[in-house]
Amino acid sequence: MAVVAPLLALLWGLPGLCRWLAQPYYPLSALLAAAFLLVRKVPPLCRGLPSQREDGNPCDFDWREVEILMFLSAIVMMKNRRSITVEQHIGNIFMFSKVANAILFFRLDIRMGLLYLTLCIVFLMTCKPPLYMGPEYIKYFSDKTIDEELERDKRVTWIVEFFANWSSECQSFAPIFADLSLKYNCSGLQFGKVDVGRYTDVSTRCGECSLGEQGLLWGSPCVPPAPSGCPRLTAGLSSHRYKVSTSPLTKQLPTLILFQGGTEIMRRPQIDKKGRAVSWTFSEENVIREFNLNELYQKAKKQSKPREEGPEEPPAVSAAAPQETKKDK
Repeated sequence: MAVVAPLLALLWGLPGLCRWLAQPYYPLSALLAAAFLLVRKVPPLCRGLPSQREDGNPCDFDWREVEILMFLSAIVMMKNRRSITVEQHIGNIFMFSKVANAILFFRLDIRMGLLYLTLCIVFLMTCKPPLYMGPEYIKYFSDKTIDEELERDKRVTWIVEFFANWSSECQSFAPIFADLSLKYNCSGLQFGKVDVGRYTDVSTRCGECSLGEQGLLWGSPCVPPAPSGCPRLTAGLSSHRYKVSTSPLTKQLPTLILFQGGTEIMRRPQIDKKGRAVSWTFSEENVIREFNLNELYQKAKKQSKPREEGPEEPPAVSAAAPQETKKDK
């Protein structure tokens, strides 16, 4: 069983592995991540490399290189503890391996370090990780349609993800959000996405919500300080709903916002009083628990049944109507 179980797992994951290998991003990333290992261990390449080993063997790691590789392993294990998907695990391995390779190459020869760094920059600019293209029940909004859709039918509860294609966290969360939409989507509970990397105006837009229900004030814990260009909060109008930072160093991507009646009810990650995002893990279990998806789904199903069936209208046709209908036919 110790041999059969891993073999069956490998055969089960073979189609997904073939799809990964078909994308140029993953083979090239693996090649860059293992570049120093290949240069140091392949005999034709390692013959002329310097080494600090006592035996002077250039095709084996010296003590400093071993320490750097052990430190890399520890960092990868610590980072992968919070990883959710296989893509996140592999992404962490690739990223930290490239950093360690750059350090090792610069230590070996500054020219090799500059060459490796140049290759990494070219790879980063020309090769992007593949986007999720699986099944989903998600409606994609633009900067012109999101407001109209949220206000069109206030009986519908919306869970909207604000994302950017360049964010690795958004790419890792894409299959999870798609799976949630397949499980919980109904006429009263729907899922949407907005690409704030493309529609930057959406992330800084001001909106309307109910002051009485939420008691929102500018600068309160639920609402960040009033942005420039947005009107002050009054008795009839309030807050700003879509404020999502799109900075490359931001911790607000992805952002999930729950809308009920066209009003923002909650968002994850939360924003503290200083405008910083509170760390939150975007796993399927956390989303279901924090947003009460099971309860929202049951309520939405109950509310949608009367609308789908419709009220029964009393017959307003006289007894002679069937005879007239048959005569007309």
